[in-house]
Amino acid sequence: MALPITKVHILILFMCLIELGTAQLSPNFYAAKCPNALSTIRSGVNSAVSKEARMGASLLRLHFHDCFVQGCDASVLLDDTATFTGEKTAGPNANSIRGFEVIDSIKSQVESLCPGVVSCADILAVAARDSVVALGGPSWTVQLGRRDSTTASKSQANSDLPAPTLDLTGLISAFSKKGLSTSDMVVLSGGHTIGQARCTTFRARIYNETNIDPNFAKSLQGNCPSTGGDNNLAPIDTTSPTKFDNAYYKNLQVKKGLFHSDQQLFNGGSTDSQVNGYASNPLSFCRDFGNAMIKMGNISPLTGTSGQIRTNCRKIN
Repeated sequence: MALPITKVHILILFMCLIELGTAQLSPNFYAAKCPNALSTIRSGVNSAVSKEARMGASLLRLHFHDCFVQGCDASVLLDDTATFTGEKTAGPNANSIRGFEVIDSIKSQVESLCPGVVSCADILAVAARDSVVALGGPSWTVQLGRRDSTTASKSQANSDLPAPTLDLTGLISAFSKKGLSTSDMVVLSGGHTIGQARCTTFRARIYNETNIDPNFAKSLQGNCPSTGGDNNLAPIDTTSPTKFDNAYYKNLQVKKGLFHSDQQLFNGGSTDSQVNGYASNPLSFCRDFGNAMIKMGNISPLTGTSGQIRTNCRKIN
């Protein structure tokens, strides 16, 4: 005869899950422990984005580059030391990812409120959401309770972060490896509606590819010569580079995707219809983007007793 499940059994099971590091994330994780954490993060993000709109895209990208390497554990924030190699010098990150000082400032403020409570990984997740909102985009409920890694992986950053040179099959594979669907990939790529890119990441496209508007290519060549000027910048979405909207998809429809990987989403393949849908329905894009960000933010988080709450996001305690 089966024994009845009591409240005591449920409590024991819950405590075991926490002990194993598999506790579920919750939007109310800091409600009692640090009730002003989220408003402090939002204030820090708003201040940074008001000074430089591009920072919103940079903070969104930090969360993305964090989650795709070891999961959403703030490994991307760790500095190299004499005995430790982090992810900042990996190919997709070197001279590219930015916003660390903003995260440092937010972390310092949160630590003064609630020492040792709020993880750097959660700050990244919330800052990504607040950055999108600050630039006119959608909001979503961020799940919280991640802890910070004590390791990083330069090799995984090199292998797992999707390159701007990938074809559609490569993009689908890269996202699938992280448990994200093709639809997730298309909508998360819409994050390219904000931010800027270095010449070196799109040079081959504007000089060598044919599925690109010729006037668009020519306009970019003026600031991105065939040799030199690697770090010269261009907006990824030339229509509204500091506004989070659906213009990215409209650009793809007229062959004005900046990256090779961008234009692959609208190039006679299986994702064309989804691009068309978002180009014509911004509300659908906003809804799906928020849902996909929640899903991405749940990639292999450290919870319970796994990892730690770093005092300084750049180094292990």
